[in-house]
Amino acid sequence: MSLFSAVCYGIAAVLQSVAARATRDVRRGVDPLLLLRLLGDWRFLCGLALNVVGLAAQIGALRSLPLYLAQATQSAIIPVTAVVATRWLGMRMRRSEWLAVALVCAGLSLLGFASVGAGAGHASSAFHWELLVAVLLLSLLGLAAGRLPNTSRSALLGLISGVGFGAVGVGIRVLPDLGLPTMALDPATYAVVLAGVVASWLYACALQRGRVVAATAMMLVGQLAPPAVIGVLVLGDQARPGWTPVAFAGFVTALSGGLALARFGDIKVPAPDPA
Repeated sequence: MSLFSAVCYGIAAVLQSVAARATRDVRRGVDPLLLLRLLGDWRFLCGLALNVVGLAAQIGALRSLPLYLAQATQSAIIPVTAVVATRWLGMRMRRSEWLAVALVCAGLSLLGFASVGAGAGHASSAFHWELLVAVLLLSLLGLAAGRLPNTSRSALLGLISGVGFGAVGVGIRVLPDLGLPTMALDPATYAVVLAGVVASWLYACALQRGRVVAATAMMLVGQLAPPAVIGVLVLGDQARPGWTPVAFAGFVTALSGGLALARFGDIKVPAPDPA
């Protein structure tokens, strides 16, 4: 399920990147109306639909796999994006880039062999509230990052959006169950919704505003590292006995391959007509 969600997310990334780069940029910090404008672009809407399907598959993975495995599997988004870009947009991949695809696959395989089921640990009620507060602070940090110079803005927005996507995974994992009464009263539910909206918004701004290469790479780092640490320290995730070095090697290998392929986020589209 986790790999299927990565396929959906990878195809959606191509569609949304093209749509975001073709959207008029008002250049006033992070644009609060960007997502609304993108809703008029069929490519963004198709990408959004794929994200919904991917999220449904990811929920199943997050509820049954260790966070470090479920999140690291999302590294496959980058090779999927690369392959789709070569087919749909005429981009070419060099031998070194195919090697990076192989690294991601090898890293995910090592993680799969080394991992056991999700840990039995449960986050405290206070952690649910702390997660919601952290997402609110992340939103403010994103607003501040949007006013930085172009050289650092895209990368930082990508990193913050990645942490937001990671918070979605953490929130889904810590929910006691997915029944409506439980979800309606749990602050983690609102953390998931807010983190998803904020992360999508900030990532769209990063795609629109600057170097998508840096934004994609930093988004991947933010999405993978914090949830993996939380899963181990808070939720009891662990590798098979004696397989911890293999799990660590797999995590680093998958992340390294994904970062090497992040340059495929830099999709060139015709400049939009001035409005």
